[in-house]
Amino acid sequence: MAHRSVSATRVIDAAPSVIFDLLADPAKHPLIDGSGHVQASRGPSQRLALGSTFSMDMREGLPYFTKNRVVEFEEDRRIAWHHFAQFIWRYELEPVDGGTKVTETFDYSVPWGVTIIPLGYPERNRTAMEKTLERIAEVVAAPPTPGDG
Repeated sequence: MAHRSVSATRVIDAAPSVIFDLLADPAKHPLIDGSGHVQASRGPSQRLALGSTFSMDMREGLPYFTKNRVVEFEEDRRIAWHHFAQFIWRYELEPVDGGTKVTETFDYSVPWGVTIIPLGYPERNRTAMEKTLERIAEVVAAPPTPGDG
């Protein structure tokens, strides 16, 4: 199977644990989504762990939802999930001077992954990932609001 993926990387001025906590809370994903597709988390909010499933209300033209499963999990270092098509969204965190180097990767190595290439998704996803990393930086830099506990 061919390896196909696109990534975006940014150093964010925050500790890995702060960024990881944001990524491990699906209720916060609409705040950080750079694609504009993630609308809301479905179901009760719970911290993700290896094997967790979570669903998201999405919109790309028409509304739809995805059910995702966490397939990689290393506290404060790596989290990844996929939906039914098996495309993987992965976040890798590395402590560096100045904060945390965050790399988001969209891995579409599954055999049917080639079908999204003519639609421009790999590069559209890279652009969205750059925006997501920017949003993560903004969210972790913002002062907590009352009730964020």
